[in-house]
Amino acid sequence: MAQIKIPYGRTGIAANISGDKLLGIYEAGLPAEAADPIAEVENALDHPIGSKKLEELAAGKQNAVIIASDHTRPVPSKILMPALLKRLRAGSPNIDITILIATGCHRETSRAELVEKFGEQIVDNEKIVVHDSSDKDSLVYVGTLPSGGELVLNKMVMETELLISEGFIEPHFFAGFSGGRKSVLPGVAARETVLANHCSEFIQSPFARTGNLDNNPIHKDMVFAADKANLAFILNVVINGEKHIVKAFAGHREKAHEAGCAFLKNACKVSVPAADIVITSNGGYPLDQNIYQSVKGMTAGEAVCREGGIIILAASCSDGHGGNAFYKVLSECESAQALLDSIANIPRDKTTPDQWQYQILARILAKYKVIIVTNDCDHEMIRQMKMMAANSIDEALAMAKEFVGDNATIAVIPDGVSVIVEKQ
Repeated sequence: MAQIKIPYGRTGIAANISGDKLLGIYEAGLPAEAADPIAEVENALDHPIGSKKLEELAAGKQNAVIIASDHTRPVPSKILMPALLKRLRAGSPNIDITILIATGCHRETSRAELVEKFGEQIVDNEKIVVHDSSDKDSLVYVGTLPSGGELVLNKMVMETELLISEGFIEPHFFAGFSGGRKSVLPGVAARETVLANHCSEFIQSPFARTGNLDNNPIHKDMVFAADKANLAFILNVVINGEKHIVKAFAGHREKAHEAGCAFLKNACKVSVPAADIVITSNGGYPLDQNIYQSVKGMTAGEAVCREGGIIILAASCSDGHGGNAFYKVLSECESAQALLDSIANIPRDKTTPDQWQYQILARILAKYKVIIVTNDCDHEMIRQMKMMAANSIDEALAMAKEFVGDNATIAVIPDGVSVIVEKQ
């Protein structure tokens, strides 16, 4: 019997699996935490990729905007933000700096969440603005995306003399990788711009998959938006399962990001045999706060689960479903396949909020059964959304075997958002 620790909330959860049915445990091969995370970040800033140093870019500038990720992303901003502030002020001592929180279409980040992210020193002493994708007065039309949608961005990013961003790079289930250009789109874009970029046609594209940027239409839009906003400099980190900094990348918005993606792709690609049951997670807190976000982890299971098999996802989902539209569509649809069929007929300019998320979930549910393991979320709500729920992985395994039998093979991908899965 193998006991495996799976990320879940802030604590983790155990899985007990019979050894003869376990095909393997498949994890990213990321190095351990950098010996000195602060020194790693400073070194990246000292040797930017494809760019002058940040203090040189800041020289002579009167103002700057730093785009920072919101409460849903485990970016170690307590290390990154002080380093950026110090460098900007070294280049221009009196520079007026605004930290702009890239919420995309997420809810507003609370003060408590800002303090947890940055610490009280920064929250109390720096100018922080939370982006609102629906606030017309704070937005400005910039141009037309390659997809044909309107590019509308927060005015602050278009009006500042120097735009930079901090964030982290991880495999992303339709953008290929997070980080870099993503801080602009969807980070500080208008709702209608995000909707155009996340249209059903693009989500369905075989190129819009984890770990792929080549010919990815969603990525192409995002790069265009970052170019139009003149994102001048990025500081992105790669973090491990414990949310510790492994490697830092700084410099040009594309060149530094590409270097980070190449590093991550080499470390995170795993080859997994097809399995009847796949056990995975959404990486624990803060990524597993709701069902909406937890669809990402399910895609790791989708990549290798046999059709008709079971995906078991450990996710706290303490905030519930994560979106009213998301919940309503899943709970009211006749079936996952019927929902997929209806989405396929929606044109780019008619994309609705959360459409991309329930499209991907419907794509998964049309082929597999999904069991969410949680003690923090209403099980009945999960069932209404066409999934099953269990209190433990052991309970979920017992439920799964009722469908696929006691001889079912099992693959474990402990952190489904940290890997790029290839089927053997």
